[in-house]
This record gives sequence, C-alpha cells and structure tokens, in this order.
Amino acid sequence: MGRLFLMHLEGKVYSCKHCRTHLGVAPDIISKAFHCKHGKAYLFNKVVNVTVGVKEDRMMITGMHTVSDIFCVGCGSIVGWKYESAHEKSQRYKEGKFILERFKVSGPDGSHYWVTHDAHVGGSDVDDV
Repeated sequence: MGRLFLMHLEGKVYSCKHCRTHLGVAPDIISKAFHCKHGKAYLFNKVVNVTVGVKEDRMMITGMHTVSDIFCVGCGSIVGWKYESAHEKSQRYKEGKFILERFKVSGPDGSHYWVTHDAHVGGSDVDDV
C-alpha cells in the first residue's frame, strides 16, 4: 500500500467522525437545509480527502438525481454523496456539489450530530416544505 497524502485544512473544519480526516470548511457550505436518512446534511461547494464511488440514479424529495457516494480516504467510511447531475432543471445548481451528512462528521468544535427519533427516514435531499 502506498503512502496516503491528506489535505490539511485551516479554520472551521468538518472532519470524519471516525478518523478525524479533514473533509471541508465552513465557508464552503452552500446550505444547511438538507436532510438525509440520518437527519441533517450540509451542501458543500467543495470537499477534500474523499474518493468518489459509482454513479447511480436516486429518487430524492426534489426528484431524480444521479449521485455518487463519497468515502473518507482515511478510513473508508461513507460520509455523504456527490451530485453528478439533476434531472429537473430547477435542481441543476446541485451538480458537482457535495453533501456531508452531519451524523457522519464532526463539526468545527468537535461536536457530533446525534440522530433523534424524529429524524427523516425517507429519501435524501433538501427539505423543501
């Protein structure tokens, strides 16, 4: 196995809750109004230290999207997904953007997001209601 090179971020950093690998910074958050099966999720303009999985179509609250799961390069955990394409014209702003699930990452202050009993358990996407 080769040597693993990781990007080290400065500022308010979101990191993998399992291995603390840096994933993104607060200024790159586009929206905190997204939801996934574990609760809250944040839409990021860019993330680092992830590998992108296989593309697949998923039906979400806002319609059909082609997405790829993203994995932490430090430990291999799924930390969210990348929007590859949106089938609805109004959703195309998400293309090329990344979702980090709050349940799977630590916040800038080291905090963890815990699933509550009222967490949305359906499809994943922004809460438009």
